[in-house]
Amino acid sequence: MSKEEPMILDETDKGIVEHLRQEHVSNTELARILDVSEGTIRQRLKRLRESGVLKVAAGIDPDALENQQAAMIAVNVGKATLLESKAKEIAQLPHVLAVSIVSGRYDLMAEVLVDSNHGLVDFLTGELSKITDISASESFLLLKSYGKYI
Repeated sequence: MSKEEPMILDETDKGIVEHLRQEHVSNTELARILDVSEGTIRQRLKRLRESGVLKVAAGIDPDALENQQAAMIAVNVGKATLLESKAKEIAQLPHVLAVSIVSGRYDLMAEVLVDSNHGLVDFLTGELSKITDISASESFLLLKSYGKYI
């Protein structure tokens, strides 16, 4: 199954994802909670990872990072036909954590983590500015986050 094809999640898949979103849980504990075998959990996790539905990673509270600044960069793209290619291009930049195509006033939202305010200036002038067909951008500093891990 490729990452382009949507995967249909059953109740076991949904249970695995939901429990792992809350906290780290061992395969054995997940099997007990969901009343399936540990082997089923192992196989399902492998399938979910390979399909791109699930990525298991540790997150850190951005407020705990010293001399780091999290920001959202709203971006408008010159042509609507370029949304996906520009989102992918921006996502490859070193300080970018994620990029989303959005509705509303902006076309894309990029979540970045940089070294202080100078890092944001460097990102905007040295990295983002090299992406062609961006008609405008606006930066939003994340001053305090609740329930956010990066």
